[in-house]
Amino acid sequence: MTSANTLSNIASALLSGSVKVVDLTAPLGPDTPVLYLPPQFGKNTPSVKVHTISEYDENGPFWAWNWLELGEHTGTHFDAPSHWITGKDHKGNTTDTIPPQNFVAPVNVIDRSKEGAANPDYLLTVESIKEWEAEHGEIEAGSWVVLRTDWYKRNGSTETFLNADENGPHSPGPTAEAIEYLLTKNIIGWGQETIGTDAGSAGGMNPPFPAHNLMHKANKYGLASLCHLDELPAKGAILIAAPLKFVKGTGSPVRALALVSK
Repeated sequence: MTSANTLSNIASALLSGSVKVVDLTAPLGPDTPVLYLPPQFGKNTPSVKVHTISEYDENGPFWAWNWLELGEHTGTHFDAPSHWITGKDHKGNTTDTIPPQNFVAPVNVIDRSKEGAANPDYLLTVESIKEWEAEHGEIEAGSWVVLRTDWYKRNGSTETFLNADENGPHSPGPTAEAIEYLLTKNIIGWGQETIGTDAGSAGGMNPPFPAHNLMHKANKYGLASLCHLDELPAKGAILIAAPLKFVKGTGSPVRALALVSK
């Protein structure tokens, strides 16, 4: 089959509805949860602010438009390697320099929603990944790996989404060993449904925040605050996650989408 035929078949499948588009993105606005770091780590990302320029009024009689204040790593977002100190020296490590080919890739969805519901501090281990591979097949080089925990269902409330107490945040994520194992597969990146790509307890891991530290050290990418992973199969979907082309951007909000065969 030629590449032209392949694209034609995909186009026909989209038009017929045999391939559906799943929105993996949380709404982005003033109520979007943002990460709050301990004071010793410095400044935090501010909440999203929307400022009206005109709305069919004396400031612009025929048009409506706004200007926005928001952080690069707000809502459903893409982490570029330059986001972390371990990835700062890579070539093509910012949102404006990453090859666009890397924004479209197959996705492996590791469903640990039962474990996440039972334990908000659930950690994905190497053993658990290997169990998933034994059932669904090996993780391919160049593909995304994402963790489904159904955490996105908490996204309507900052308090429940961050799930923090006096001991810090409590949310699921990977162990450092799990990230190291995935990197042996040469994946393109790691994603999950929580506010960041690491577990709530990741600050105490070795190294701290391993999804950030190790993925970006390897010039790989991250996706955070994903939604609706429960609508994706374990394998077979295509993930599209293109950051805005911010000059020297360390990340960007995205409209993450998946193509899924019915």
